[in-house]
Amino acid sequence: MIKLAAFLGNPGPGYARNRHNAGRMLAESLPFYPSLSWQNKSKGLYASHNGIHFLMPETYMNLSGRSVQAASSFYKILIEEIIVVHDELELPLGTIFLKFSGGLGGHNGLRSMKDSFGSVNFWRLRIGIGRPDSRIPGEGGQEGSGEGVYDWVLSDFSRAEQEILMPALDAGANLLMQTTECDPETLLKEWAKKKIIIDRQEKEVQ
Repeated sequence: MIKLAAFLGNPGPGYARNRHNAGRMLAESLPFYPSLSWQNKSKGLYASHNGIHFLMPETYMNLSGRSVQAASSFYKILIEEIIVVHDELELPLGTIFLKFSGGLGGHNGLRSMKDSFGSVNFWRLRIGIGRPDSRIPGEGGQEGSGEGVYDWVLSDFSRAEQEILMPALDAGANLLMQTTECDPETLLKEWAKKKIIIDRQEKEVQ
C-alpha cells in the first residue's frame, strides 16, 4: 500500500494553475483536503491523514526529489511505498494513468526523483495535459518537435480545459485513496490510460 503521496509542481501563486502544477491541483480534490493542516517540513508542505503522508515539495519541480527523499527518510518509507502525482505531456487531457517504475519521459520532477533515490521504482499517478502540438494547428512547431513545451507547461489551463480536467482530478483523487487501502498492483489494469468522459448532463467515469 502507498504510505506517501507527493504532489509535484512549483510553489507560489503565479504557478498555482499552470499545467505543470496538475499534480498539486489534484490534492485539492481529496475529499478531506479542507481539513488538512499543512506545515513546513521536509523542504515542502506536509500533512497527514489516517496515517498517510502527503507532501507538496517547495523546492520547485526540478529539485522536488530532494523534498520527497527527506520525507521518506524521516518517516522510514520505502521508495516502493511512494506515489508521485504529476502532469504528463504524452497523455491527452482528461486521462489518468497509474504506473509503476519506467522511464522519465523528460519530466524534470521524475528526473529529480531518480537523482535523489538512485532508482525509478516508485509509483506514478499521471495526469494528462496533452502536448502544445495539438492545441492549435501550427502552434508549438511540428508535431513531436517539442517546440513550445516550456511555455505550454508553465501556462494556465483554459476555462474549457478546466471543464475536462476537474472530473479527471476528482477521479485521480479517488484512485489515490484506493492505492492507500490496497495493493496498487490490483489497480493497474483498470487505470491504464483511463479516459474520464464527461456526459452533458452528468459526469461519468468510463
